Amino acid sequence: MSLTEQDLRQQISDFGRSLFNRGLSAGSSGNISVRLDDGWLMTPTNCCLGNLDPADISRLDAQGNLLSGKKPSKEFFLHAAFLAQRPQDKAVVHLHSTYATAVACLAGHDAHNMLPALTPYSIMRLGPVALTPYHPPGDPRLGEEIALVAAKHHCVLLANHGPIVAAPTLAAAVYAAEELEETAKLYITLMNHQPRLLTPAQIDELKQKFSTAGDPDAKTCC
Repeated sequence: MSLTEQDLRQQISDFGRSLFNRGLSAGSSGNISVRLDDGWLMTPTNCCLGNLDPADISRLDAQGNLLSGKKPSKEFFLHAAFLAQRPQDKAVVHLHSTYATAVACLAGHDAHNMLPALTPYSIMRLGPVALTPYHPPGDPRLGEEIALVAAKHHCVLLANHGPIVAAPTLAAAVYAAEELEETAKLYITLMNHQPRLLTPAQIDELKQKFSTAGDPDAKTCC
């Protein structure tokens, strides 16, 4: 059953509150968007995801012009650039969650695969996580960097900034953002040890059975 705009507004509010209450989005950081058939819904600028009023959520046309609600996040262009490369996806979640941001601050990693294969859920929900070069928040070059990696990565770390995730539904984007944070937490916890990683054969088995990188036609992972 397709969701109405009011349903989606309520979803954005409910998921925003959940993310905030669990410490995944502090203060007024983070933003959420959902692409509609004729435009967008976007969390407002300088808002706290913990107390979103569904009526205040920005309603934008397909070009990003404000139609109703409060002024949208200045990072709308990031969301638009991401989904322009991913027609199968409809929602984007951008957070400043602690552990994913910590990984985004690390140097010397593979920018196309920032996290090791620690758990099956990191493979099923995330796929390879990319890193984009640093630019200041609100800099249009961030959108250009996202556009370069978005076709092959639905989970991306903005260097020294935070994670951004796209998925076919808002629920799927939130779950992937949560899985990214948990995988990053495991990685930071284990990085001075020698963890046992999933083998290439085990990773291939998961890819054959379950969805990765937001494939809407693949079997769900749980």
